[in-house]
Amino acid sequence: QVQLVESGGGLVQAGGSLRLSCATSGRTFSNYAMGWFRQAPGKEREFVAAISRGGGRTGYADSVKGRFTISRDNAKNTVYLQMNSLKPEDTAVYYCAVHSGTYSKRLYDYDYWGQGTQVTVSS
Repeated sequence: QVQLVESGGGLVQAGGSLRLSCATSGRTFSNYAMGWFRQAPGKEREFVAAISRGGGRTGYADSVKGRFTISRDNAKNTVYLQMNSLKPEDTAVYYCAVHSGTYSKRLYDYDYWGQGTQVTVSS
């Protein structure tokens, strides 16, 4: 079993920045790929960013490419999502998740999920 706790969400104006953190516990963090997903009201949960076990491979949704950066600190068992140039359409609940494989952008490959953190971007 893996536990994940997201933090860092909040209310920010368009053009601003936020840094999300996801602290994990329960198993060896470096054995897992990690991902960030988001879900806006009335919409399905969607992929945002992913990072491989060692951090050498990252991937992003087209909608956030160039604005968001995923990173991980295996010594701290934590994955981060730096979000810059935020837009109102980035408003959603953001979830981090664990994938027992090497790397994936597919939601259904992820085995464990956090409770989510709300990000609201005002125009």
